[in-house]
Amino acid sequence: MNKKLAAALSGGAVLVVALSGCSSNKGTDPKLIAWAKTVCDAVPAQDAKIKAANEAISTTASDTTSSAATIQKTDSKAFQDMSDGYKALAAAISSAGAPPGVDDGAKRQQNVVTTLNSLSASYADLKKKVDALDTKNQAKFASGLQDVASQTTQLEAQSKSGTAALNALEQGEVKDAIAEQASCKKVSSTTSTGASSPASSPASTSTSSTAG
Repeated sequence: MNKKLAAALSGGAVLVVALSGCSSNKGTDPKLIAWAKTVCDAVPAQDAKIKAANEAISTTASDTTSSAATIQKTDSKAFQDMSDGYKALAAAISSAGAPPGVDDGAKRQQNVVTTLNSLSASYADLKKKVDALDTKNQAKFASGLQDVASQTTQLEAQSKSGTAALNALEQGEVKDAIAEQASCKKVSSTTSTGASSPASSPASTSTSSTAG
């Protein structure tokens, strides 16, 4: 059953790298460049944390010998790391303030912060649910884990909203400023060589997933 969870969450880190620009324009406002640096410098560490959390769930899911206690411990830590990662990104973007000289910049920035904080809260809630599972009863544990996997449908919607909010923020000169940041380029590079696809819903993987 943990395979459903892993499949549903694979790609959670994709949202993070939505902040990686791929174009550049000389003459971008220096204030906007400074703003982009503040945001991008926070990305690599949190991106790595979220990717590692995804990988931990996937690794445990592929190991058919994993005990319920091991799965619980791994998933709990992974959800906590995801929650912390998105919360840190939200804090970084909030601290950076609205991008200078951008129409509706404050509104776009706040939309991103709100979405990332919402994702953080959702992962924290999933951690609580995983922590409450009964590892001494295999049937109950499998059933509970299935419920957790089912709730990731909501996370998929939140992730899409987050990506949309980031794309709205990353327009025009903002995208150019971000594209000049080495930290965002680094994340973009690692993603292009080994990125996972956006998260799929549990329903789409139920036929190929088995209890594990």
